[in-house]
Amino acid sequence: MQRAATALMLLLLGGCAQTGAQLGNTGRAVGDSVAGFDPKQIGKSDVDRVADLHRREIFASVRLLAEKLYRRNPREWKKGGHASIEAALDRLLDPRTGWRLAETGDKRGTDSILLALGADFTGDRVAAFIAGMGGMLNAAFDEKTEFFMLDDLDPQKLYNSARNLEIAAWKLANARDAGGTLLLLSNEMAQGAQSANLSFEREFGKMIGNLDLLSRLIADKGNRTIARVAQSVATAVFLPVMALR
Repeated sequence: MQRAATALMLLLLGGCAQTGAQLGNTGRAVGDSVAGFDPKQIGKSDVDRVADLHRREIFASVRLLAEKLYRRNPREWKKGGHASIEAALDRLLDPRTGWRLAETGDKRGTDSILLALGADFTGDRVAAFIAGMGGMLNAAFDEKTEFFMLDDLDPQKLYNSARNLEIAAWKLANARDAGGTLLLLSNEMAQGAQSANLSFEREFGKMIGNLDLLSRLIADKGNRTIARVAQSVATAVFLPVMALR
């Protein structure tokens, strides 16, 4: 009887080890569709999984906006001496940079966005704009790419980031030089609704919606209150995100 029990235990342990080895070799990120069980999921709540999903969606939009801006404004990626848009994107979105660019100096987050849309800035405006936006969003997510039960996101920073994206989108669509020429081309309001290009506006809207939903979810979970701000985007100032804590 004892030998049978021992054999059964060894069989179960062998099966667990085989399953673990298989899972360890998948090379898949959390959230990918896999047949097995990812052990990291044990340390995640439902809210953590939702936060993972929202962050992935938001930064996918950041990448898409960067590519679309470069395609509409090819002179910008050429300023950096890159061989192609793809090379410029690889450099701009390289996670090792931490959303810091040499050409923006010490400016990060919303300061970099303002620099990108300043009439006297001579560098790559798309890079400065996207790096500023990415750095702000990265700070709102506490510079984490994945979330677990011990992580505690600040719903106010997420809310402030959503409002800042509204301001950034307005500034992007309206910033002009002294001669009245747009500094960066984005939405295209051609005559006739069928020829209008509002894809930039839609991507900003997706990011803002994701941030607002996640901020409410986290605030409700922790029974916290978000200080809401009502202001006109045309005259609004960016809200703090990078140094709330």
